This record gives sequence, structure tokens and C-alpha cells, in this order.
Amino acid sequence: MESWSSSERQELSRPSRRLVLAAATALPLAGAGTGTAHAGGQPRGLSVRGADISFTLQEEAVGNQVRDLHGRVRPIERILRAYGGTHVRLRVWTDPPPGYSDLDSALELGRRAHRAGLRILLNLHYSDFWADPGKQPTPVAWRGQDLPTLAETVRRYTREVVAAFVRQRTPVDMIQIGNEITSGMLHPVGELYPTDGRPPQWSAFTTLLKAGITGAREGAPRAHRPRVMLHIDRGGDNGGARWFFDHMVEFGVPFDIIGLSYYPIWHGPLVALQSNLHDLAARYDKDIVVVETAYPWTTENGDELTNFYTGEVPLPDEATYPPTPQGQAGYFEALREILLGVPRGRGLGFFDFEPGWLPGVGWEPGAGTPNDNLTMFDFEGYGLPSLHAFRPPHARGNRAGVPS
Repeated sequence: MESWSSSERQELSRPSRRLVLAAATALPLAGAGTGTAHAGGQPRGLSVRGADISFTLQEEAVGNQVRDLHGRVRPIERILRAYGGTHVRLRVWTDPPPGYSDLDSALELGRRAHRAGLRILLNLHYSDFWADPGKQPTPVAWRGQDLPTLAETVRRYTREVVAAFVRQRTPVDMIQIGNEITSGMLHPVGELYPTDGRPPQWSAFTTLLKAGITGAREGAPRAHRPRVMLHIDRGGDNGGARWFFDHMVEFGVPFDIIGLSYYPIWHGPLVALQSNLHDLAARYDKDIVVVETAYPWTTENGDELTNFYTGEVPLPDEATYPPTPQGQAGYFEALREILLGVPRGRGLGFFDFEPGWLPGVGWEPGAGTPNDNLTMFDFEGYGLPSLHAFRPPHARGNRAGVPS
């Protein structure tokens, strides 16, 4: 476990000019300087700067605390806002293990985020627990329903969840209809790659998506209708992203935002992300959010569970952005530049995945966290210089400290 003295932490709170300049020059950023204008001349690029903080209540329940770059203990949502964050991403499972991300915990975090001045991206998994490209299990209570019944269940459930946020005066700004739905959702009904001999269930899958979108719009008054995001895990895979969103267009799925997961440890170099974002923005004329990303600040491990990133396999851009606190900060500087370079301001922004997921809270009950060296706080909860990534688009990257 790595730890630093107070003087070392103070030094780490300042992203070095060398790394900020390296981030700005390491990639041929086509369109940089022209990417912040949107139709009508309104600036849009990098207007979304957020983080998924869904584990926050569990972290606090075990006594974990996070600190800003001055070493002050503060709620994570207050730290995000102080460094320029605009949004939080809140996960909702339908019937998770006790203590995990259910609707009540999301509503509580939504109230806290709203008080801190942050907007909400609601991430509905439509599963009792984790849903991702490798698994999209239907909630136990919904299993056995045929397509029309399941679609109606999805519509009602989505409407009720969105309405719950409206009732407490924390309306949702954006909503994901599913999480990393590259392989569909609510398997086996909405499964795109069945292993039982059935063809891809595009029609059923898009019927379920449309039901969720209808419910999201029904749950909020016209003035607060959330923008709809479709989220897949193909940040560095242009062919895979095209395959998915071409089908969304073909089946007439109405959505507003393309959401992509991009983790360099799985999805390749930054130049692949850059190329993908430029192509998708032009092909579909949609705003794009890198809705999940993270980068290692160390090769060390904070608990007994093996981490996603161990250091055994080099990172794609490790020569420029090593797995250190400053290397992590440099990665986020490069990500910001890429998003700002997307034509017509379509690079709307990014969400860091669980920056405060410290050792002590497991990915499932009784387990550890495989993510503790991909956070924006060290193992003891001290903030890392990558927190500066949340600043507004044209704010300086080498300032120290934040407003009180």
C-alpha cells in the first residue's frame, strides 16, 4: 500500500506543467480548437464532467473518508463540485444484495448531489445486480414474462423511478436505458448473441429500449424530461460501435446521447478513442459522452482481491502516461483534449467510474474491490491530482487548491 508525506501530497496536488503539455501534444488532435461550437454557436464540448459515486453510502458506512487536495475531509460530491464537476452518475439495481445500489440509495445520493449543485445521470441496469456486456440477467421478479408483458414492465418501472426523482425535486438530467448494452438487455428476451441457436433478437431488444425511453419521458414533466443515453462498451472499437448504432437507427430507437465505456486497460490507445469519437459524431450527429473511464495511479493493490490492472501488461500509452498519480492526471488531460476536439462540440464530456471506491467495500458482499488503484483518491482517501480533470473546459490545469 502506497502512502505519502504531507509535503509529497502537496506536490502531487499540482499537475505538472510537463505532463499537461505532454497531454496536449501527444496526440494529433484533429479539430482541436474548433470542437467547442455546437449548432447555433453554443459551446457544448466538455460541458459534462462527472463521476459515478454509487458506492458512496457503503464507503461511508465502513468508515472510509475522502479528502481534497488540501487534506480536508469532505463528502465526495462536494469535492467533485469544488473541482468543477457538473454531474454524478447513480446506479440503480432492481433487487440487489442489502446495502447495494437500490432506488432508495440513489435517491439519497441524488438529494446530496442536488444540494452540492450537481446534476444527475441515472444508470438503470434493469437487473438485480451487475449488468455488462458479458451478462444482462433479467430481474428474478420479471422472469418468464413474454415480450409485450416485459416491455410494459420496463415502461412502468422506468416511469416510476424517474418520477421518484421528480417528486423529491431532484429531476434527472440524463438517463441510461441499460448499462453497457452491447449484447442487448434483459436476457434471454432481448439477447443479441444467443448461444442456443436463436438469431440476434434485435427487434425484441429495441422494443424493450423503446419501452424504457417511453417510461423515462412519461415519468418527468416536459420541462424536466431527461436526455436519453444508449451505453455500450466500444470506446476504442469503431466497427463495433457502428454495428450497434446502425441497428439503433435501422429500428428507429429515439435517443439523444451516445454513451461509451473507454478503459485503456481493455479498449486500446487514446488514438483509437479519438478516431471513434470523430467518426460517430459525424455518422450519427449525436452528442457523445465517455460515460465510464478510469486510469491507474499505481500498480499496487489496496486489498486482497486481484485488481483489474496489475501492471503485468503494459498500458497502451504507458510511455506517456505511466501508472502514477501524475501519469493518471496526464491521461485525463489528454482525454479532455480529445473530447474538446470532437467536431461541432459533440464531445459532451466524461464520467470517471467510482473515483472513491476505496478498500473496504466489495464488488459483491464479502469480496474486495478490483478497482482500488483506478480511483482518484489513494488507498487512505487522499485526493490525487487527477481531480483537476473536472475543471471547466478552458480553466488552467496547473492551479493548486480549490475554493472553500
